[in-house]
Amino acid sequence: MKIDLTKMVTESRNSASAEIDTLSTIDMLSVINQEDQKVALAVEAVLPDIARAVDAIADAFMQGGRLIYSGAGTSGRLGILDASECPPTFGSKPEQVVGLIAGGHKAILKAVENAEDNREIGAGDLQALDFSSKDVLVGIAASGRTPYVLGAMDYAKSVGATVACISCNPQSPMSQAADIAITPVVGPEIVTGSSRLKAGTAQKLILNMLTTGAMIKTGKVYGNLMVDVEATNAKLVERQKNIVMAAAECSREEAIDALAACNGHCKTAIVMLLAGVDACQAASLLDENQGFTRKAISNK
Repeated sequence: MKIDLTKMVTESRNSASAEIDTLSTIDMLSVINQEDQKVALAVEAVLPDIARAVDAIADAFMQGGRLIYSGAGTSGRLGILDASECPPTFGSKPEQVVGLIAGGHKAILKAVENAEDNREIGAGDLQALDFSSKDVLVGIAASGRTPYVLGAMDYAKSVGATVACISCNPQSPMSQAADIAITPVVGPEIVTGSSRLKAGTAQKLILNMLTTGAMIKTGKVYGNLMVDVEATNAKLVERQKNIVMAAAECSREEAIDALAACNGHCKTAIVMLLAGVDACQAASLLDENQGFTRKAISNK
């Protein structure tokens, strides 16, 4: 396959860093920092597209569907990072958000040569997950032309699923194939073509928004508190107590007692205290209101 890099914004040279190898350390870092500041503005410009993706993902979650990321290299690793952080943060099942990377598990730590160039493997990795029309696929690639990701996108569309993409080059093959194209144009990189830099930062910001937004819209957050957080270490045990205290405006002792009664489940403890019910009733209220804390309290 002939690849023309000259038309890609992410492959162009950045005039701001043209002499970066001659600068002092502080001046070099200042150039990098100034370029990084452009990333948030590029993401801001595509917020409407991100919102469409968040709504699609939240709808899928409410129907029992999943969010699947497909990427290669840095993009694939960022998808895996975002997916892996959802269960401890939001108490979600590990299979609800899944990250796929070209080259499989070993590619997380070390580059696997040519893995990203195979469309069939991209589709095959989705098939291995029993990917269906209930799920949402988000393809991630700064270039917007990675064959592995395009293969996954084609397969996802063939089964009737919603397909989104995150790329940093306008009018890329991925953006043209997606139902929802998220294209933050961050401009040339500090080191030419090193899309682990600004492009990778933009992707991380957007991935944060996709899962955080979808989890908020499906009841995993009350106010700005992660009320489904799992207490898997000492810090998180303490965080649970602080969350219950903040949400219910109760004492530390009351929070500890409520958490004990609710088997260490923040959300249930909060409903128990604010609705003035016992642990079983609190759990029932949450079930009746699809896990939304605020609804459970108001509909007691």
